[in-house]
Amino acid sequence: MSLTKQDLRDQARKHRERLRPNMDDAEKVCDLFFETCAPQPGQSVALYWPKKDEFSTQLILERLLATDISCGLPITQKEERALKFARWRKDDPLQKGAYGIHEPVITDQTEWLEPDIIIVPLIAFDRRGHRLGYGAGHYDATLEPLRRKKDVLAVGIAFAEQLVLFPLPAEEHDQPLDLVITPEKVYSFGA
Repeated sequence: MSLTKQDLRDQARKHRERLRPNMDDAEKVCDLFFETCAPQPGQSVALYWPKKDEFSTQLILERLLATDISCGLPITQKEERALKFARWRKDDPLQKGAYGIHEPVITDQTEWLEPDIIIVPLIAFDRRGHRLGYGAGHYDATLEPLRRKKDVLAVGIAFAEQLVLFPLPAEEHDQPLDLVITPEKVYSFGA
């Protein structure tokens, strides 16, 4: 009997809930992110605001905000699959969005970004760069048209234990990651 994507999601989510990060995991991932991705002044990076047991992007966000690199957080809408990224600065207000995830408060002054680097949340990943997300397809629907416009680096951040040793099911619309950064190493997929 083969498992469906939803079965795999459920198992991977339960597995991730049992992981206990080390105190320095976020620091290691942050250092590897800056060494590997090397964001440059004038570029923009989209991150996610972590919820529950997701690997935290907070340290990366703090370091980026201390530079001349624009940071964006996703705005999700249940009726729209593609994400929009609103520029976020330290101390800008956040609110819970459509899925209970913290998002920037949208105003007439909101600056929208087309990121050069997108940090993508995941539940599990494989050695081909495919990931299991939450199933709504928001990041796939966002990456596909953005990659047609420009070079975009899609980066997953995870614990090493989220790597599965078998190929994850991938459909034609699924967008592979370019990199996954864990505290122990960087997995690179692509040319």
